[in-house]
Amino acid sequence: MWVRNVKLSVIAWLGLVLAATTTGAWAIELNDVVSTLETPFQASADKGARIFDYSADVAQESRIASLDRMQQASGHLEVAFAGQGHEQDHAVKFRWLYLHPTNQEIVSDGKTLWVYLPENNQVIQSSIETDQEANKNDPMVFLTGLGNLSRDFQIGWATPSSDHQGNHILELTPRQASPMISRLAIVIDRQAVQAYLEHRQRSDAGGIHFPIISTTVYDPNGNSTIIAFSNLKVNLGIPETRFKFTIPEGVQVVRPPVSGGG
Repeated sequence: MWVRNVKLSVIAWLGLVLAATTTGAWAIELNDVVSTLETPFQASADKGARIFDYSADVAQESRIASLDRMQQASGHLEVAFAGQGHEQDHAVKFRWLYLHPTNQEIVSDGKTLWVYLPENNQVIQSSIETDQEANKNDPMVFLTGLGNLSRDFQIGWATPSSDHQGNHILELTPRQASPMISRLAIVIDRQAVQAYLEHRQRSDAGGIHFPIISTTVYDPNGNSTIIAFSNLKVNLGIPETRFKFTIPEGVQVVRPPVSGGG
């Protein structure tokens, strides 16, 4: 169950993851906001406007519907997208460190996923590719698709379509029914949308703005997980060593069966 919640949490930041309003001189259209979200993660995007890696502090709040209980957590996230000029599918690398309420670590080099639970003296190790092939509706699959969310989701404006600061809110529904996710809500930075429109009009790089302020994932059982990002930094050149996990000596290694479903 914990690993299932981890997967929901990881994809909630996408980590995996919009009625018209006015910003500056532009009437904001749905396509403008979707493009702001997708373009920085597309292999075809201009190098000066593309996000190759980022780091952020994260605050997480999960609601367990059956218990009517809230759980809070916080930590730090590092993400890198492999292959300049290549498709990014199956190439997302990340290190997610939970600092509160307990220390936990989730690491992937794009091929292997390690979930380290120090309190249990245990590491859960699985293959990203095998797990995704066996569980095509698993939220982890969506982690690889930030550059083309329109392929995997039907995207529209949420209700309400903006927050009190004027940031835009998208609602995403999986095109294929999933037992683990019913819909996603993504808050898109209004300044990132304005920068995207200015860049499109001027045809210059115009700087890079991370577009996501927060994400909320809802599952069919009524549970939800909100993840908010802060202290964002992009294109740091995060070294490959950050996405390698060395199993501590004496720690139990658990390898779930392929058919385990997370």
